[in-house]
Amino acid sequence: MYRFDVDRAIEDCCRWIQDWFAENGDGCKAVLGVSGGKDSSVCAALLCRALGVHRVVGVLMPRGEQPDIDDSRLLCKHLGITNVTVNIGEAADALERAVAASLPLSVQATTNLPPRIRMTTVYAVSQSVNGRVANTCNFSEDWVGYSTRWGDSVGDFAPLANFTVTEVKAIGRALGLPVQLVDKAPSDGLCGKTDEDNLGFTYAELDLYLREGIEPAPEKKALIDRKHKQNLFKLKMMPAFPFDPCAE
Repeated sequence: MYRFDVDRAIEDCCRWIQDWFAENGDGCKAVLGVSGGKDSSVCAALLCRALGVHRVVGVLMPRGEQPDIDDSRLLCKHLGITNVTVNIGEAADALERAVAASLPLSVQATTNLPPRIRMTTVYAVSQSVNGRVANTCNFSEDWVGYSTRWGDSVGDFAPLANFTVTEVKAIGRALGLPVQLVDKAPSDGLCGKTDEDNLGFTYAELDLYLREGIEPAPEKKALIDRKHKQNLFKLKMMPAFPFDPCAE
């Protein structure tokens, strides 16, 4: 029976963050996009615990009007972190128009454009404050490819990458984050649907499958396995042709 030791996980993760910064950015700030959801909230809380509030910067990036922007503000106020708001609406609209002037944008391209602009924004802020960018994706999402390549899938370091959604929530509760942030229905904030609506299965079902081998209904298992196989490329470094100049 699998048992998640949340206190040990927090302690070990914070030590890992400290060690990573000591080697890759001693004295630098940790910068992350703050969506108001569980992942960015838990990641920010871990960073504050590991590095201190003064070294964490949150970036809020609504596209025009964002109905749940108050959740992002709540997190920043709760933790006491420095934060900046950059509205990506005009940039996203302008880029959509520019591309659409040459060819029709697919639905997938339209959906993934804002996350890529958001990551560009986070890096712009990070490089302006001597920072390092935190990736906030979790193990469950990564397993089934539920992220935007070169959008929320990237960063300089990834504190949550080996924690499932269930474990991330447990960490959030243990760190005393507001319940509405930890238990908020996960959504990309773009298409109007929850993550689970888009995926076709719940994170609870996925996490039991990943951690304990408890299989969901056959059709859901097949869907999970298919998504994992299709999206493995997202978890790998970009392949390069293995040219050997010494080979005859």
